[in-house]
Amino acid sequence: MKMKVYIDIILIINFIFDFIVLLGTSIILKRRVKLYRIILGSLVGSLSMLVLFIRFNTISLFFFKIIIGSLMILTTFNYKDIRYFIKNTYYFYLISIILGGILYFFNNQFMVSNDLMFKSCYKYNVIIGIVISVIGLIIYLKNIKDLRNNYNKYLKATIYFKNYKIDVNAFLDTGNKLKDPYLFRPIILVKEECIRDKEHVLLVPFNTCNNDGILECIKAEKIYIDGYGYKKNFLVGLSNNISLDGISCILNERLLEG
Repeated sequence: MKMKVYIDIILIINFIFDFIVLLGTSIILKRRVKLYRIILGSLVGSLSMLVLFIRFNTISLFFFKIIIGSLMILTTFNYKDIRYFIKNTYYFYLISIILGGILYFFNNQFMVSNDLMFKSCYKYNVIIGIVISVIGLIIYLKNIKDLRNNYNKYLKATIYFKNYKIDVNAFLDTGNKLKDPYLFRPIILVKEECIRDKEHVLLVPFNTCNNDGILECIKAEKIYIDGYGYKKNFLVGLSNNISLDGISCILNERLLEG
């Protein structure tokens, strides 16, 4: 049975997909690119449709697609240096893979595209596919932004006490502004199970937006925080309420400033 190929529809789909990928790359990397350059890059991407009319072997097809992808990136973002080009290329293909995977999954799971209903349903598949691509891109960009923001807050630290030390995975919580009301020392929170010696506990009153009470604290000699060095003059608050996965210490922003 012969299959009809709707070139115009395929060209439109390919153009829109390339446009979304290039736009996403521009947003993630914060490239100040004119809209017309993204459109031109997407039009260059439409040249990949030549594979429908030219017979390529596997190796030739691979290099053809690499050349087309490189031309798209150069057309959209220009060339400044090799590092700039490689970074653009990396995110371009990363977004392509993610969106392609999303479309492939939904197309196989939810969309109707068998031979008997192809003509009547194809246009709806295209519309749904475009909407899914945009939603997927937005979710991806948001997750990348959140990951980038949070990644800088995860730190390795070593807390030194009088007779021992502990290594902790720490999280910099800008909301932790705890300090003792006597000497105004910043307080970091550590899971109580990590502390071996609980002698000389200090009872420190605290007051936050959501709660107030008494916090058990002990004094440490110093703390070493990756990227910040050694810090002194702080208290360690004992807590059983640290719920972040893999985190056993909540740092205090004031400690890093001091």
